[in-house]
Amino acid sequence: MTRVVVALDSFKGSLGAAAAVAALAEGWRETDPTVVILSRPMADGGEGTLDAFASAVADAERVPVAVRGPHGRTVTASWLLLPAAPVSSGSPGATERGEVARVGVVELAATSGIELLGGDLRPWDADTVGFGEAIAAALDRGVDRLVVGIGSSASTDGGAGMLTALGARVLDADGAPVAPGARGLREAASLDLSGLRPLPPGGVTVLSDVTHVLTGPAGAAAVFGPQKGLGPDDVPLVDAALARWADLLRAHPGLSGADPDLPGAGAAGGTGLALAAWGAHLRPGADDVADLVGLDEALAAADVVVTGEGAFDGQSMAGKVPGRVAARAAAAGVPVALVAGRIDPSADVSAFAATVSLTERAGGARESLADPARWLHEAGRDLARRFAERH
Repeated sequence: MTRVVVALDSFKGSLGAAAAVAALAEGWRETDPTVVILSRPMADGGEGTLDAFASAVADAERVPVAVRGPHGRTVTASWLLLPAAPVSSGSPGATERGEVARVGVVELAATSGIELLGGDLRPWDADTVGFGEAIAAALDRGVDRLVVGIGSSASTDGGAGMLTALGARVLDADGAPVAPGARGLREAASLDLSGLRPLPPGGVTVLSDVTHVLTGPAGAAAVFGPQKGLGPDDVPLVDAALARWADLLRAHPGLSGADPDLPGAGAAGGTGLALAAWGAHLRPGADDVADLVGLDEALAAADVVVTGEGAFDGQSMAGKVPGRVAARAAAAGVPVALVAGRIDPSADVSAFAATVSLTERAGGARESLADPARWLHEAGRDLARRFAERH
């Protein structure tokens, strides 16, 4: 009897993590009916983070919220309210009223994410206002602590939109509010934080899928700007705007932690920096979700683990789900297989005992995206046969 841990991230824009896990598991069972599947849907702070928490925490409540999306129109999203739980004195989430902490989980992808644009990219004008509005809604509900996931962003606004939604005013040289997005960031000259909301008593934990700094060749504009629509001539302009934005944040006595060289400061178009300046603590998202869903406990009883995501590339082993799952599997001495919608030919896959590209199996990207569940099912059957042959 084989015990298989299936720990997939969402396949962005096509299938959520839980559905992806179910499709692959069904295929494996079809080939090996005796298999024991340990399902562990994963996320790393991006799309699917709410779903991962919801599946792992009993009685979690989805709270609807209407926010301004990255296209400037209203988006109906939700944040997650975790049930109150006992905390010890002095631990994160402890408050004057007591013994319990209520935790809110907010996902940037659902409120200010690139998938919301539907391919109509807005490199200069998309912003993070909706993300900030969802955070404000959770604060209004009286949460004692916040966990926020900041992957899959649509903008490079340095988190200025988020801070604006939380009560800050970002002003130009004439004292007028700047325009949304990277366009307005270029004009930012001063900050008014008199209305900025404080952190909740237990603080804010930020789950990020990248460790990039704010500026330079490894910064937000250079690395992620092109996928958000920035052209070659735009990147240095936005990079310079982010550098000035960092100087503005660091110079303000009401903020702390605005270090542009902080790992993760460049996440979500620089939103990592704004959150750190507000006082939040940045962490690798995949590791926190892995702890939440009990990945290590599942690996201890496993013969094989399967991980994956929509597109596996050079960044996937640095903070994203496949890399973190592979590292934990290696520590547990469990072989790991990779399943991805697409595997970049230049990506290092040496950590994996087997790999499956859905694009290759389906005969093309269009075919794969048209029915990802079918091809994940086929991947499960294929991997079951491969690992059966090894044993």
